[in-house]
Amino acid sequence: MAQHGGGRGWYGKVVGAALGVTVLAAGASAWSAQAGAVDGSSPRAESSATPGSAKPVSVTIAHASDKGARGVNITIDDGPDPVWTPQMLDVLREYGVKATFCMVGTQAQAHPDLVKQVVAAGHRLCDHSVAHDTAMDTKPQAYQSQQILDAQRMITEASGGVRPMYYRAPGGAFTPYSRKLAASRGMRPLGWNVDTKDFERPGADAIVATVQRELPNGPTLLFHDAGGDRSQTVEALRRVLPWLKTQGYSFGFPVR
Repeated sequence: MAQHGGGRGWYGKVVGAALGVTVLAAGASAWSAQAGAVDGSSPRAESSATPGSAKPVSVTIAHASDKGARGVNITIDDGPDPVWTPQMLDVLREYGVKATFCMVGTQAQAHPDLVKQVVAAGHRLCDHSVAHDTAMDTKPQAYQSQQILDAQRMITEASGGVRPMYYRAPGGAFTPYSRKLAASRGMRPLGWNVDTKDFERPGADAIVATVQRELPNGPTLLFHDAGGDRSQTVEALRRVLPWLKTQGYSFGFPVR
């Protein structure tokens, strides 16, 4: 999977905010209890810092669409953002498309109204960690747990009680441990097949061309609604969605 690296200074602010959240929560955070339960050590009582239990799902990374061979999954990462998320919701509504929004915990916490709008429109939620740390796979299990479970709590609280159905590691930085932990909390690890590279702002034409060229790789398409100016992504979606329909594709969600 692609590693999203430089040129995304917005994440420095996210990391700073996230560090403040996690330092305050460190003493009683539920991730420490969950880490023990998942890694095989003695489980401890679960804190109220994370939402209640959910049915475990597969630990394998999902790519397929629940619409079958001619299905595609639109996935949108890094928000919600007060400028770009509403515009993307408008485009999705215009074409009758449901998407999966992979939200950064601090963004969800800052914009609960947008999280609720996403849910009300019939889209699905995905946990994209607290701080969007693309080096998560090099960090201790306790840190991975905090990033995943604190974000799950933030998103669930912001939504009014709707839990994320998936977990997407920032930059694809999954580990066997993080996949197992997320799956144990009812969040299917979520990959992608088509990285549109829209975060690099290559132009709407280039984003559309990437989708058309790489769609044979698989059905899950990666876009972004935060981390910078996403006007090119909005324009590209406005062109990609009707094109996919003319090609005989239907829009679904990643398999669970």
